[in-house]
Amino acid sequence: MEAIQWMATNIFGVPAILLGLIVLLGLLLQKKSASQTVSGTFKAMIGFLIINAGAGVIVGALTVFEPMWKEVFGLEASSFGNFIGQESFGAKYGSAVTLAMFLGFLINVLLARFTRFKYIYLTGHMMFWTTMIFAGIIIDAVGDVSFWKLTVFLAIFMGLYWTLQPALVQPFMRKVTGNDNIALGHTSAVVAILAALAGKAFGNKENDSEKIKLPKGLEFLRDSNVITALTMGLLFFVGALILLTKGTPGAQELIASSGDQDFIVYSIIQSLTFAGGIAIVLLGVKMFIGEIVPAFNGIATKLVPGAKPALDCPVVFTFAPNAVILGFLGAFAGALIWLIVIGNTVAYVFVPTMIVLFFHGATAGVFGNATGGVRGALMGGFITATIVAWGQFLTVKFFLSSTIPDTAMWAADSDMFVLGPIIKLLAQLLG
Repeated sequence: MEAIQWMATNIFGVPAILLGLIVLLGLLLQKKSASQTVSGTFKAMIGFLIINAGAGVIVGALTVFEPMWKEVFGLEASSFGNFIGQESFGAKYGSAVTLAMFLGFLINVLLARFTRFKYIYLTGHMMFWTTMIFAGIIIDAVGDVSFWKLTVFLAIFMGLYWTLQPALVQPFMRKVTGNDNIALGHTSAVVAILAALAGKAFGNKENDSEKIKLPKGLEFLRDSNVITALTMGLLFFVGALILLTKGTPGAQELIASSGDQDFIVYSIIQSLTFAGGIAIVLLGVKMFIGEIVPAFNGIATKLVPGAKPALDCPVVFTFAPNAVILGFLGAFAGALIWLIVIGNTVAYVFVPTMIVLFFHGATAGVFGNATGGVRGALMGGFITATIVAWGQFLTVKFFLSSTIPDTAMWAADSDMFVLGPIIKLLAQLLG
């Protein structure tokens, strides 16, 4: 029993170790060299730890952004009560999330092998974050759940989601790519489908976005890190200017928090810190996904030869580069509108998650363009902003208020917001 307890605490209880073992297994099954096996295992573990470090940086910047805009809108100091937070939640439940991700992938492979849904989901970072968010919703709904209950529930749900999501999008994916070779494996599926339907209903397919010429000056829009820094910098700057003109005690307290540094300069530094935190997270994701996806792929190809790979959303960007920009512009405009509307109606500060808005808005733009041209691409972007803005509000306030609302502000995606209520309803079975 002592040996089992030690393994539960130090192997299953440490997400980075468990993740490393899963990658190690995948590489050994593929008979990789000793050098590749050691390198892949350690890079996956280090990548996971980098993600946690980046999460801490992001949360630090949000502790300035949220109270700043609460004061701008005249809201109460806190929109939700005590919560666990990403770092503590990851330490406590990260092992269940990691193991559920692995088992869910195996379920995906088995379903692809024995059903007509021949899709293998290979977007590892989305697998991780979706499982993490859903774990938070479950714990928020029913309280502390045993390790194995949480793991099995998540594994079954995720396995079904990763199998069926690419299948639902595939009819529209064929319109985008012109073939049936690859599938979309990404949490932008909801906005991709809605964009395609909206484009078909209200757009003009003949007015293809790829027939127009966009100026080279907009090329920076393809760099998500630059977009994040510019957008958050603008919002921090505007918020700081407004607070400097207000004489309320809350505004004075926030201004005083910058110490001897000018408040506007301090605010801009916080925006760059937020962008830096996102960059750190992306670096960690790139490291651990760069190892876990080949490991997963090796397992899948041995069991399901001929299955279609469901891949990350950038695979569609090359089919309509102009629609990528138009989709993001539609999402950006929608985010600014909803920031003001939500702040002045339901008293919540929407944090425009530019990474989500860029990748999801761009994907929706490509799918909207495939059925409705320029108008479809712009509508796809606006639909994305609408789902992300209102989804963040509902998820933070009602589905993750006691667990990881901080993560929902920057790592939750379109599909997660739509599936969140379903997860909460099903979670009652674990109570």
